[in-house]
Amino acid sequence: MVLEIAQLQVRPGETAAFEAAFRQAQGILADSTGYVSHQLQRCIEDEQRYALLVQWQTLEDHTQGFRGSPGYQEWRALLHHFYDPAPRVEHFRPVP
Repeated sequence: MVLEIAQLQVRPGETAAFEAAFRQAQGILADSTGYVSHQLQRCIEDEQRYALLVQWQTLEDHTQGFRGSPGYQEWRALLHHFYDPAPRVEHFRPVP
């Protein structure tokens, strides 16, 4: 199991539109091979900052499967214009 953590900074004044677009886009994510679950959380101290937490079966399910899919192009079109700067994305695995 792999946890993807994406730190998202949304442009000022666009959080409501971003959240609406995310509600639409999350189905694309959920339909991806290797997808397990996700959460979108909004920062308390900075309301334009979000953390997207996605559980994947493998790293490749995210980096090759999802990012290489036609659905990812739709995901990008729906969401990526909201970000400034570009998201920081890292992957984590459990410590035994």
